[in-house]
Formats: sequence, C-alpha cells, structure tokens
Amino acid sequence: MPKPIRVLVVDDSALVRDILSKGLAMDPGIEVVGTASDPYIARDKIVALKPDVLTLDVEMPRMDGVDFLRRLMPQYPLPVVMVSALTEKGARITLDALDAGAVDFVTKPSADVARGLNAMLMELRTKVKIASTANVSHWKRKRFPAGKQVLTAGKALEKSTDKIIVIGASTGGTEAIREVITKFPVAAPGVVIVQHMPPGFTRMFSERMNSLCQMDVKEAEDGDRIMPGRVLIAPGALQMSLKRSGGIYEVLVKPGAPVCGHCPSVEVLMQSAAEYAGANAVGVMLTGMGHDGADGMVAMRKAGARTIAQDEATCVVFGMPMEAHKRGGAEKLVPLGEIASTVLELLAG
Repeated sequence: MPKPIRVLVVDDSALVRDILSKGLAMDPGIEVVGTASDPYIARDKIVALKPDVLTLDVEMPRMDGVDFLRRLMPQYPLPVVMVSALTEKGARITLDALDAGAVDFVTKPSADVARGLNAMLMELRTKVKIASTANVSHWKRKRFPAGKQVLTAGKALEKSTDKIIVIGASTGGTEAIREVITKFPVAAPGVVIVQHMPPGFTRMFSERMNSLCQMDVKEAEDGDRIMPGRVLIAPGALQMSLKRSGGIYEVLVKPGAPVCGHCPSVEVLMQSAAEYAGANAVGVMLTGMGHDGADGMVAMRKAGARTIAQDEATCVVFGMPMEAHKRGGAEKLVPLGEIASTVLELLAG
C-alpha cells in the first residue's frame, strides 16, 4: 500500500480547519498530520511534520498567504493548494499566490453552502492528490528578474496574418503561460489559450497578462477576431473554439458540456484548430494534469500544424504534455524557457 499523502491545513478559522481536516480525511489516501492558525505556526509545523502538501487560506491576519508563499517557496519548496473566496479580491490574491508558487486553488462555496461544501471538499481532495505529484523544485532560491525578455518577430512572420498560436494548460499553467506570452513581440500572430480556471478568475488573469505583455490580452468573447498582436483567453465555464470566415479567424464562445472533464477544454479548442487552421497553426501544450487536448493535438499535427509540448523537467505536472507527446501529437518536448522562441521559429519556417 502506498503511503498516504501527508497534509498540513493552514487557516485562521478553527471551524474551517476542522471542516477541511475532516473532509480531507474522508479519503484513505490522505492523512492530515496537523493544522495551523497562521503562517508563523505553519512555518514551525512544516519543519517538524514535513508534510507532502499544504492547504493555505488566501486571507489571514498577521501575514497573508501570498506573503507567506513568497518567503516559504525559495527556502522550502512545497506543493501548496490555496483555499480562496469566490470574490474579486479573493481572485486577485489567488492569482498572486499562483505567481508566488502555489500549485492550484479551490474556492469556498458562496451559495447553497451544504451542497457547495461537499463539491469543494471533493475538489480539494483531488487537487491535493495532484499537488502531491507536482514538481516545485524550481522555486528553490528563485529570484525574480527585474525586466522581461521580449523576442523579435522575423520579417516573414510580420507579413503573415493567417498564422495562429494555440495554447493549452492546466495545473501550473498560469506561471507557464506568463513565461511564454510575455516574450511574444507585439507583431506576433494571434494567440488563443485555454487555461483551466473558473469564471471570474479567467477575466482577472487576462487583465493581469495584459498589463505584462507586449500583445493585447483579453478574456475572449463570442465573435472576437483572432489577429496579430492579440491574445484571447477562454472564459471559465464556457467552451471556446475557432472558425474561419473568409480571410479571418474568430472564436466561438458558448456554453457546453465538459469535454475531457473540463469547460473550457483544450480538446475543443485544438480540434477546431485542426479543422479550420490546419498548417497555419502552431499548437503548444503546457503543464497540467490529465489528458485534455492530447487527441486534439494529434488532430492538429495530422492537419499539418507544428506542435510542441513542455518538457518534464520544467513542468509542475507532466500530465497533459506527456500524453500529447506519447500519443504522437507533440513533435518534441521543449523546456519552458525556450517555448516562445521555438514557436516563433516554427511560425517563421
């Protein structure tokens, strides 16, 4: 029998600590080894108990979860799942936490608490298990650069208006997406992205990326045109696909059933890219758990697209890239730091 995943629960509310502890303990593969009411107590318990995973409240007195992560991760990298409020402030702080090293997050129920609580605890158990497999070693002694590198587009690429970059990501994807798209020049071809995230969080993530990128970044709306200099991010709880109308590409953003367990789904986007963009597309699979988009990337490659996936060493979770590569969808595995330049080379070629 494999050893249970050892979890430390950190929350300033005694009631929430009790609820989370009991909810996690319902899974025999998870053992709650301790709780802490604030980051200072958590720091000591991490050293003493050596948990495999931490669940961390976003907003706490004395020191919030983000500040704690910024201090913890460079010294003691540990997979962390944030517990967030489904509010604008909660979403903003959660994105800060993902930037600071958190692997993933769950949101507290805001309505129909009884039913929502069960769903949240089920999601938390799943994400704790995923987090236990995450590679967070790259946070050790991490230093954030003062400025960002922006690549240049070749002359041939600047004249092309019918190329598209299609990106899929899940666990660990917010950091990976930022690493890639902040390097794209303003003249880069249009980018469409599916990152597994709930409603509200995708809008705020888009706004954050827009403040960091040379390209214009927005949460996609139905009928938005895909064009050079623009990045469209699929909104949470809606499926996004692309179509070609005459000489232009645009996105369809509609309600839809989950595909590969997700809405939005990378599979939906990549299948549509295979159908409508073919050899004009480059597909990129970034870090994430599961197989969403793996068959879609196979379809893209068969349609003539160039395709790559993030390599294992730089992934937080080497699930989606591994499946895409294993099934023959991704031509090769590329370190995260080289993905942007590789994409531009493939497009220019």
